Amino acid sequence: MNWSKSAISMAVVFGLSACGGGDSGGDGGTPDYEYQAYACDAEIYEKAKELRIYQVMTEAFIDGDSNHDYNDGYGTSHHKGDLQGIIDSLDYIQSLGMNAVWMTPIFDSEGDSKLDATGYFTRNYFAIDPNFGTIEQARTLVNEAHARGMYVIFDGVFGHHKGNVTPSPNGLTPSGSDNPVSYPGTDNDTLEFYKEVASYWVTELGIDGWRLDQAYQVPVGAWGEIRKAVEDASKATTYTMNGETVNPLAYMVAEIWDGGGSQIRDDGYGPETAPGLCSAFDFPMRYSITQTYAVEESGSGGRDATNLNAAFNAQIANPSHAVPNGFIGNHDLLRFGDLLQRGDIAEPSDQEYWDRHKAAYAFLSAYSGPITLYYGEEIGDEVPDFADQVSNTTCADLGLCDDHVARNSGQVEGLASEQGGSVFNANANQADLRDYISSLMTLRAANPALYKGERVAINHDDAANVFFDHKQFEDNTILFLNNTSGNSYTITVTGDDVGSDGQLRNMLNNETIDIASGGYTIEIDGFESLFLEVMSATADGPQQGNGGSLVGTGPLADCNAPDVAGNGPLDKEMWIRGNYSGGDGFMATPDSHKFTYKGDNIYQVVVNETATTSFGFKFAASDWSSEFASSTGVAVIATEQAMSIAAGEGTESSVVIPEAGEYVYSFEINDALTGGTMMISKCE
Repeated sequence: MNWSKSAISMAVVFGLSACGGGDSGGDGGTPDYEYQAYACDAEIYEKAKELRIYQVMTEAFIDGDSNHDYNDGYGTSHHKGDLQGIIDSLDYIQSLGMNAVWMTPIFDSEGDSKLDATGYFTRNYFAIDPNFGTIEQARTLVNEAHARGMYVIFDGVFGHHKGNVTPSPNGLTPSGSDNPVSYPGTDNDTLEFYKEVASYWVTELGIDGWRLDQAYQVPVGAWGEIRKAVEDASKATTYTMNGETVNPLAYMVAEIWDGGGSQIRDDGYGPETAPGLCSAFDFPMRYSITQTYAVEESGSGGRDATNLNAAFNAQIANPSHAVPNGFIGNHDLLRFGDLLQRGDIAEPSDQEYWDRHKAAYAFLSAYSGPITLYYGEEIGDEVPDFADQVSNTTCADLGLCDDHVARNSGQVEGLASEQGGSVFNANANQADLRDYISSLMTLRAANPALYKGERVAINHDDAANVFFDHKQFEDNTILFLNNTSGNSYTITVTGDDVGSDGQLRNMLNNETIDIASGGYTIEIDGFESLFLEVMSATADGPQQGNGGSLVGTGPLADCNAPDVAGNGPLDKEMWIRGNYSGGDGFMATPDSHKFTYKGDNIYQVVVNETATTSFGFKFAASDWSSEFASSTGVAVIATEQAMSIAAGEGTESSVVIPEAGEYVYSFEINDALTGGTMMISKCE
């Protein structure tokens, strides 16, 4: 929740950024409190990868009890949602294949305004807002969810509040101003207060963790201490789930709205030596998804499948303890359906509207790590005619501002959105999408390769349109293909390419694909997704590129070729331009990344890559009069690849540098100056 988020730039930057320390605090000068480092609990966050979270906006969801209503708020809903409505919806949520519920804040705000209805400016962290329900209903919700094998995640706002906060049971209150609070405060009351809040609800109700609003408002070092308080409370608390006595999960996930990822790393994950939070919502991936299957809020879109690979590659910059949470929508963003309409791509009356929903959510279902689904997305929900609205100063009164229009009334099969209203029954398209997503969640739950498998991108001739991943966890191996376009393709790969020497089984319809002449022919329709089980995985796994070597062969891999005078056939100086460290987001042309001409139409530069990294790049002149990139959008180390003109936004390539060392970047321009070949190779 952020009243100014709609103004934040949506540009996705894949640069590497240094992580911040964990000991800052006080007035920004010398720390007055030394935060205690606390490692991420590997068992908790390995378990957290199984999470399939269903998010609801509490005041906008379902009105289950007319005694508890706000009746006013932001967005277009009835503003009558409550805890009983969530309780009444648990069977439905479970039927979708989701195993966790996250609700926006439910603590007492002494509500008398639209803002209070959001829950994001509370006054009493230790009481349930009477406009949402009672403590008894909160307890029932948690217990009923646990009885169904589902976790419950509360929404924690630990960086700002309404002011004049009610003291904790131990008599503590946060120090400093109300937005944001001062951290940690000269007497450290603020940190101790929020430790008490975070652990209290684990002990009192057995909740399984926290979604953390605007987590950058809290020093990253303080998050480590709050996380420890939650985990300690969890170890001392038990409940019964699926017939077993268990501890609350103690999962904590940061919300830091950052399209590039550097702030998430700095202010959320923190450094390897003193982790802050161990999980954060993957905003960079979210923007890549919407840019590829629809448009983002700014209207930017039209990206191809390589954009998704680039987003995955960018995760290499995260610290080792990072467990990103994949998602597409939430209460601050436009619904996917409204983005399709904003981009003039498809309307709900078009089959493509539903096909693109299926493609996007199939991609999310194959994401390694926890995932989150916003209520209503499973039925392709949208706000009618919103895409045609012109933003103006009255959008808040109309409920049509970008950052809250998705807070429309919940629609749950067999329930009325509000007391006395009509029972919702999905139409054919809504039911079909809902059933498809349910089948995806069921498939995901049964296959750890999907939610925690290591991925290897499979290169093929149609990589610009068809995303192709090899995913493996122990003996569970799956090939995931996702067509981001409306065209059909025939994909041919060898068994060595995909690490298979037997049949592939389509896990959604049980059809099989046989290996023939050492390879596979895979047919994929427009916007179709395939989950192919590898029935006979090879011991060495997928083999692509130069046999797994980082060192290529041939003249493009020569790190010591002598320079030839002049600028060659391009007759201009060329650089690697990109969002690598020092590249200034494609704006800089440092000497360390400047090509020299080697003769025979070949240009090369040797770069000292000092650490494992990932970035987007082009080979370009200083005035952008020439710009080239890999024809597939992804550079594979030690592999000679086709290169083509890459003019305009979103045409860059991505590369993963898997280990430090010197690498030669080379390209051979063709005689027409319209493309050629390229290679990135490690120097021996």
